[in-house]
Amino acid sequence: MADQEDDGTRRGRSPPPEGRGNQVHFDTTSIAAVSTTDDASRTTSAMTSPLSIDMRRPDADDQGVPKFPPLHHHVDSKSDNADDDDRTAKPFQRTRSPGSDMKRNKGAVYEKVGDAGVCKMHKFSLYETATRYYIVGADVMDMRFRILKIDRTADAGNLSVAEDEIVYTKKEMGQLLNAVDDGNKSTGGMKLRCSTWGLLGFIRFTGAYYMLLITKRAQVAMIGGHFTYSIDGTELVPLTTGSSSRFKPDLKNSEEARFLGILNNLDLTRSFYFSYSYDITRTLQHNIITERQAVANGDPYPHPQNCSSMFVWNSYLLQPASLALKNTYDWCLPIIHGYIDQSALSIYGRTVYITVIARRSRYFAGARFLKRGANDLGYVANDVETEQIVSEVLTTSFHAPGAKLFANPNFTSYVQHRGSIPLYWTQDNTGVTPKPPIELNLVDPFYGAAALHFDDLFERYGAPIYVLNLVKSRERTPRESKLLKEFTTAINYLNQFLPANKKIIHKAWDMSRASKSRDQDVIGTLESIAEDVVTTTGFFHNGDGVTTMPKVQNGVARTNCIDCLDRTNAAQFVIGKRALGHQLHALGIIENTSIDYDTDAVNLFTHMYHDHGDTIAVQYGGSQLVNTMETYRKINQWTSHSRDMVESFKRYYNNSFLDGQRQEAYNLFLGNYIFAQGQPMLWDLVTDYYLHHANPRVWSERDRRSYINWYTPEFLEKRVLTKYVDPFGAAANKPLGFFDDYWLEYYKPLAVSSLLKVFSYMGKMNSTLRYIPVKSTQEGRYDLSPFKVRTEIDQDVPEKKKARKGVTIMEPAEQEHEHAVDDDAASIMSTNTTATKRISIQRWLQPIHERNLPGHHGIMKDTQHHESEAPKQKLTPLDKSKAAQWTFTQVVHESLNPSVSQEDTDDYARYISHPQRLPLVVSTEVPLQFDSEYLNYVNGSWRDIGIVGVSAEGEGEEGAVGVKEGDLEEYRSFFEVSENPLTVKEDDLPKKRYKAYRKWLMGKSLFKQQPVD
Repeated sequence: MADQEDDGTRRGRSPPPEGRGNQVHFDTTSIAAVSTTDDASRTTSAMTSPLSIDMRRPDADDQGVPKFPPLHHHVDSKSDNADDDDRTAKPFQRTRSPGSDMKRNKGAVYEKVGDAGVCKMHKFSLYETATRYYIVGADVMDMRFRILKIDRTADAGNLSVAEDEIVYTKKEMGQLLNAVDDGNKSTGGMKLRCSTWGLLGFIRFTGAYYMLLITKRAQVAMIGGHFTYSIDGTELVPLTTGSSSRFKPDLKNSEEARFLGILNNLDLTRSFYFSYSYDITRTLQHNIITERQAVANGDPYPHPQNCSSMFVWNSYLLQPASLALKNTYDWCLPIIHGYIDQSALSIYGRTVYITVIARRSRYFAGARFLKRGANDLGYVANDVETEQIVSEVLTTSFHAPGAKLFANPNFTSYVQHRGSIPLYWTQDNTGVTPKPPIELNLVDPFYGAAALHFDDLFERYGAPIYVLNLVKSRERTPRESKLLKEFTTAINYLNQFLPANKKIIHKAWDMSRASKSRDQDVIGTLESIAEDVVTTTGFFHNGDGVTTMPKVQNGVARTNCIDCLDRTNAAQFVIGKRALGHQLHALGIIENTSIDYDTDAVNLFTHMYHDHGDTIAVQYGGSQLVNTMETYRKINQWTSHSRDMVESFKRYYNNSFLDGQRQEAYNLFLGNYIFAQGQPMLWDLVTDYYLHHANPRVWSERDRRSYINWYTPEFLEKRVLTKYVDPFGAAANKPLGFFDDYWLEYYKPLAVSSLLKVFSYMGKMNSTLRYIPVKSTQEGRYDLSPFKVRTEIDQDVPEKKKARKGVTIMEPAEQEHEHAVDDDAASIMSTNTTATKRISIQRWLQPIHERNLPGHHGIMKDTQHHESEAPKQKLTPLDKSKAAQWTFTQVVHESLNPSVSQEDTDDYARYISHPQRLPLVVSTEVPLQFDSEYLNYVNGSWRDIGIVGVSAEGEGEEGAVGVKEGDLEEYRSFFEVSENPLTVKEDDLPKKRYKAYRKWLMGKSLFKQQPVD
């Protein structure tokens, strides 16, 4: 997808030139005069595939040309069986000598950038000489190549990059590299440094620049034939020469080393994503509208990119490249931070892709307690845009049949937003309390920060804005409720100046109190709110305007709680589930707009949103979600309580001890802090407040925004999708590949591959097919619809192992008692060894007489199982809850009014008389199944392992019984009662029982109650 950049100096591809008479120019003179590089600078990346390069043909004329030795590297074992394109890149292979071919190609006409439309580079090889780096870029088919030259001898603080706009063939690129190699023979020639998937930009701390490269990647989604990748490996390459150069890195510079250490605290291999040909910084609606508008206007292709600066996390690293390169995004890849996942929904052979994309804003970014509220520019903390794309893959691309550009009606999307409350408020976490008090630092009567924030939302999503506020409304000690009151006042103030149909919709609901109440249905309330939200904002549905009428989303749902994590994610899931129903209905998949819970489709969607919420929570709070959808649906098991407790402690620990390091890494990578001579170091700053807020000396000189007309009227206009028109002008009669190279990226024609590799990504994708039990499907008892509510009957029950035939010797007197026995008695009497099975709490609370199973008694008892009864109907979670409450009431009643039934009396009588009727032992032989070690233990070896003490000669009577003297002393001291037993003396302090009491006296309790205001 093509986009633009908000910075006017940053340009995309150049338009097609009028003349094409450019010739190849080889730079071979200035390179030969530089000294040889050090061996350390010739090492290659660990991700490079094993390569054996034969640089020359074995001709007589080439005997004096040095040959490159084979390069051997250690590749990650996990990628051995994976597709080569999934993890590591292959370098460009040079195979020809430039000897006579150079003269033959002199004066040839070469293709330039933009001559053949869209041409994206997907693989890069980094070569190095003594004085320069050369980056060779190749398209996905290895047919077009370009080259970038980076100077390694530039002065510290300067970046010298030269871009060649000529597009070479493979043969021409080999000739060019061989010519550079020949020109640098005196200094060691040219070596392959590493192979990469892309360049993230350049960064500088105190000295020379560094180049950040992507060394490993993994496919995570496919949108319109364009793949999206996650970063799995990076490498930081210093732009310096070898050890003999005066520009070598200063290894003794402790400040530079510390900056590098801080940058390493930011793990770029976790939740960072990029794409070569699709703009993932923008929503699908924005990309389609932009492309359709470009076609309608007759704009030339390819047109400049327009990435959203808010979500480009390497924007600071791209600034030096944008000043040095004409086509910045041809070489450098914008990356986003957040979450991307894709799953397949199978409906009787029709496949629907569900893609969830979360984009985290780089403005006012940071850790939980260190970034709260909003800054003076209107950017809020934990600002995340979540988009769900639902598309049917009847056709792969965004284009409709008949070559209708960007008019495929099988694509829909819905966008939500979350962010901190846009007020000036903070929480001080310097203490040891897990919930610091909330402080409203500044009360602005005109709510300038909130006005800037909502104006930005109008620009991004249109109107109206639906604010779903989930903070607590009633508290003993006012914390969240203070923000609720102030936020409500702010919205009421801003709404009085907006048009009637564009006002901010504010819905405040105490979700925490509702979830703890027995008479409130949390999910039901959220479902009604979600339906109101989706019908108010609408969703995007592509179409050509003739056969399919398009729909456009106007406005957005802005959800927040105090952290924008647990409650917010549950509310966004319900809104997304409701939008999913509307999207599937628009695609013609279902007849209505609602989907029931406990269906395969909703279970798949729930799994995606749980991963989405966990990822967002780890990025901002340091731990995964504490309260999930199961918590609010009240169907979570007791085993999840321990998991929630662990996540709470992890969040507390990270917020208290690790968030400071993470915040420094954010500030350094995002360019919030830039080293300057005479200024404090990053680690010496007491606070980073001034790094995230505007300088008052700058904005005070500008014209002050109106307190009444605080919004931009153009942003409130309704968004529409341009009606489809055929390309005209210079773009008329052009093939589809001129506008979009998805065919080459997805299908890779003319490339030798296998079906396993072609469909490897689809095989790894999560799908509703994995929820289908195989046995039930084969027997025809399973409904394959993903919209069928599943019960326990629908699931495959593991077959029990066939019991061995055997007999059980019963008492003659027990033959007269043909009555039922409980589970415990049956397990004692059975000769079969069964695995222990955990029972539910409702089953455990059920009275014993209600759980009895029929049993059979006799002299010869067959242990084979009889035919099972008809399966019981699955109870709903509400029925289970009511049954648990009723059963618990019965247990309390029976404990207060104890009674013994006749059945229990008979069972007890049989129990106490059983030892008296044991059969006589008729043999003295030891059974073979007993282990010899057990027999030795019974015969006396237990005395030697220290279970009890063994008396020694000369000890008293007490030791003769085998009890240690020290144990007796401790036993006697336990029963000694002093004259004043309630008085704690100094002799008692070393005892363990008084340790907690001493800690309490010293005030060292970890969690203390907050003082009441």
